[in-house]
Amino acid sequence: MILERIGIIHPGAMGISIAASAQNTGYQVYWASAGRSRQTQERAAKFGLRDAITLAQLCETCQLIVCVCPPHAAEEVAQQVVVHGYKGLYLDANAVAPQRAMRIGAMLHEAGALFVDGGIIGGPAWKSGETWLYLSGPQAQVVAQCFAAGPLGTSVIGENIGKASALKMCYAAYTKGTTALLCAILAAAEELQVRQELQQQWTRDDPEFAQQTVQRVRSATAKAWRFVGEMDEIAATLQGAGLPGEFHAGAANIYRRMAHLKDAPTIPTLEEVLAALLQPRDV
Repeated sequence: MILERIGIIHPGAMGISIAASAQNTGYQVYWASAGRSRQTQERAAKFGLRDAITLAQLCETCQLIVCVCPPHAAEEVAQQVVVHGYKGLYLDANAVAPQRAMRIGAMLHEAGALFVDGGIIGGPAWKSGETWLYLSGPQAQVVAQCFAAGPLGTSVIGENIGKASALKMCYAAYTKGTTALLCAILAAAEELQVRQELQQQWTRDDPEFAQQTVQRVRSATAKAWRFVGEMDEIAATLQGAGLPGEFHAGAANIYRRMAHLKDAPTIPTLEEVLAALLQPRDV
């Protein structure tokens, strides 16, 4: 399969970095500006993405479509692509449970498109060796070649749809799950008036742990709104593997309490984060 034109659905902070790796490898990269924010339009223009205007035109123009969006929207976006009669190659690179990846893959296959399951580990891919796109599915190697020049790294881990998503879920279950746990612990210690003593004991155990924890908790506020859906997907992943998913369902609730802080002009203080956790808003 020879590819020349790649479409990026929703080129946010992560999506635009993936687009840059495709451009570095020699591909023409398109997006659809209709209904997108001015910030997204400026980002796409800055990196020279070609504008197909509408999703329908994007589907007609591109041979590979890459979807990077919040987990809760992944299935809906794929359905929209199906409605527009897309018959090319579709990469779902979202943080979704393997069960959801398989449903999306089956839907696209039934519509006559080819599907590759993807899972991204790391932040936006601007430095070689720091961000990896794991791929699974019969056409996974074709997709990997689209980013060969990097800095995004790729790894094909098999032909079974759902395997790449499963790896992403298991990895994030620890990294983002433990951050949510630390948020809850600090909030509980604050409410019970033992936070200072807890942080002192952490420092005795590890001189850097208390300060690192504060930074993790404060930094989580920027993407807490997005992590809510990811925790729900991890809970479903664990349940699908025959394990309890309640811990990550609780983690979703922790992030939900912090979600509104994404609009803060600066990184919230620890006290602001703990106040949000202890006074949850209606959502």
